[in-house]
Amino acid sequence: MEHTTDVVIVGGGVIGCAIAYYLRKANVDVMVLDEGEIGGQASSAAAGLLAPLGPLTGPGPFADLLLASFALFPSVVPELEDLTGLDLGYEQTGALRTVSNPKRVSNLQQRMEAWQPLGLKMQWLTGDEARQMEPLLAPGVCAAIYVPEESQIKAPQIVKAFANAAVKLGAKIYSHKKVTSIQREENKVTGVKTAEGDTIACDHMILTTGAWTGLYDSWLDISLPVVPHRGQIISMKQPATALRYIIFGGSAYLVPRDGSIIIGATKEEVGFDIQVTNEGLSWLYKSAAKLVPSLQGSKAELSWAGLRPKTPDKYPILGAAPGWQNVTLAVGHNSVGVILSIITGQSIAQLVTTKETSEITLPFSLNRFVKKHSSNTQLAQSTLES
Repeated sequence: MEHTTDVVIVGGGVIGCAIAYYLRKANVDVMVLDEGEIGGQASSAAAGLLAPLGPLTGPGPFADLLLASFALFPSVVPELEDLTGLDLGYEQTGALRTVSNPKRVSNLQQRMEAWQPLGLKMQWLTGDEARQMEPLLAPGVCAAIYVPEESQIKAPQIVKAFANAAVKLGAKIYSHKKVTSIQREENKVTGVKTAEGDTIACDHMILTTGAWTGLYDSWLDISLPVVPHRGQIISMKQPATALRYIIFGGSAYLVPRDGSIIIGATKEEVGFDIQVTNEGLSWLYKSAAKLVPSLQGSKAELSWAGLRPKTPDKYPILGAAPGWQNVTLAVGHNSVGVILSIITGQSIAQLVTTKETSEITLPFSLNRFVKKHSSNTQLAQSTLES
């Protein structure tokens, strides 16, 4: 069977569905194809943290991108909820970024100094002041930064909202449709073929394939440096005195939500294995109890794992695929796909409709890796020649 559309998006996670939504707002025909369930991988496994400070070391292009998307949630969430009737669970919970080792207090102070130019409100707290705000915190917490604007959202719900909103506006979104190959004329994609034998002709193709992106190198004859990075998460029942704030400490986080506490997340390079392990669970239990002692002995209500799409520099790859007329990449969002979904959706839709790359995404082209590879090759050659 043959179909035709303006844009084919391969990958139906939060990024693919967000791009589809913004393309339909621009009246572009779009079809999303996913070999599994829509949002069934990293997007549904994510904790839904909208807490931009964690991956930032200070001002720079990535901070600009992350904070620009973060700032859009208060307006976009009601827009999506009104259009779909879904409750996205968006809540400005506020976060406490804690330290329990007195020797590391100065490190936390340095991080606060680096974050202050970013414009978010924050307050330095002693351990006692932090426990006054959050009585469940462990006695060993000796300092914290309070960030009232950091928030959370239900990750599966925002994927569903982007998908449903896109469909309401006329997008076609299909689960269990595996794209097996592309059709091309020189450096232009003319269509894709599915495992069922369908051919879909298109004017433009967008890859939003998450942790599986590296498997599509052969389609485009270019290296796509994205690998899976497993994260295990558990949820526990709230104690009698409920946790109020998002807590960060010791590489873990605790998120109060709907009578439970979400605890995450491990960082493991184990290929495409999404099993929950005893080692992972043990680390999550110990991390939770260290921050909130009243969770000691609690059992997990649920446990799950997802695969983050990790790039070498932990930044996303956004923009035109080098050497191709009509292929766009929106991959490698690592652990911040949900928070970057809005800015990615808007920017990629702009690129497709106007042929212009937004200034905010320029630093995240795949070319940054191509250039590094090229310079390393030249260095090796000059060394051999000398």
